[in-house]
Amino acid sequence: MAVADATFEVAHGEFVVLVGPSGCGKSTTLRMIAGLESLTRGTLSIGDRIVNDVPANQRDIAMVFQNYALYPHMTVYENMAFALKLRNVSREEIDRRVREAAGILSIEEMLDRKPRQLSGGQRQRVAVGRAIVRQPQAFLFDEPLSNLDAKLRVQMRKEISRLHRQLGATMIYVTHDQVEAMTMGDRIVVMNAGQIQQIGTPLELYQRPANQFVAGFIGSPAMNMWRGMIREQSGRTVFASDGFTLEVGSAQGIPRDREIVLGLRPENIYVAAGPYVPSPAAEITSRIDVIEPMGNETLLYTRTGSADIVARIAPQTIPDVDEPIRLAIDLDRLHYFDGATGARVSA
Repeated sequence: MAVADATFEVAHGEFVVLVGPSGCGKSTTLRMIAGLESLTRGTLSIGDRIVNDVPANQRDIAMVFQNYALYPHMTVYENMAFALKLRNVSREEIDRRVREAAGILSIEEMLDRKPRQLSGGQRQRVAVGRAIVRQPQAFLFDEPLSNLDAKLRVQMRKEISRLHRQLGATMIYVTHDQVEAMTMGDRIVVMNAGQIQQIGTPLELYQRPANQFVAGFIGSPAMNMWRGMIREQSGRTVFASDGFTLEVGSAQGIPRDREIVLGLRPENIYVAAGPYVPSPAAEITSRIDVIEPMGNETLLYTRTGSADIVARIAPQTIPDVDEPIRLAIDLDRLHYFDGATGARVSA
């Protein structure tokens, strides 16, 4: 995937995540930083050095790949020590670094094993350990958890975040998983179709997405989005779509009689007869399609006219599937996007 005009800076010791759907250019961007892909224009600097024409092995970075890339005929110790041997590092220094990294990653007892004797999570620890012993200026991670099962992914997320705090290292991490991005990154770079859509902290992206793509990509379940127009009707300001009409308050700064997309997070929709209703709020009647009890919360999939509505509500008594339900919309949490460009329109 070609990358167009991608400009961002990673501070020393920062954990930055590149996130986006498959084919958006995030791995290509990482490979350009690593020196595995060439830049056709622009400048790439590591520290105070421009490295556009510097070979990958001279950039002082370490990369952790999705497929581990371990040598099957070598032990864990030998895999971790291999790059240092190529640099003619002393045997004593190699041993010190390998055992120190193994202690950090809790794989000391595995140093004499071969990769085939390890689980997926253990192999990924070895791959990370091989990067640690090099003591690089920056660590690059290319979707390192995508081959692991769900439970192990959660565990390894915590391990890598802990490792970042412990080492104080600069890390750039690529993933298509927005949960990984939100839970791990100091800042997130959201990409789509080879372009950067927004750069910010996890909360900035979640609470104030720059455009419709970011709003829909960040958050699970995804933000509700409905196409329609803001109109003045009988002294009231309403959002009118094919599915429903919603009184939205003043909506100052939002263009009238022009297509917009109205967005709302599922957690900002409540059962009108429930224990809590926000103020100000507007109510609509919807019909229940699917109920997903999650224990600590319930996901409610409903339909109003042609509009689908997803609500994340607290566990409570609600009507059955196919029954009507009255929903309360938190008017202070509405997001507005231009219907043509998808850009955020501030209220």
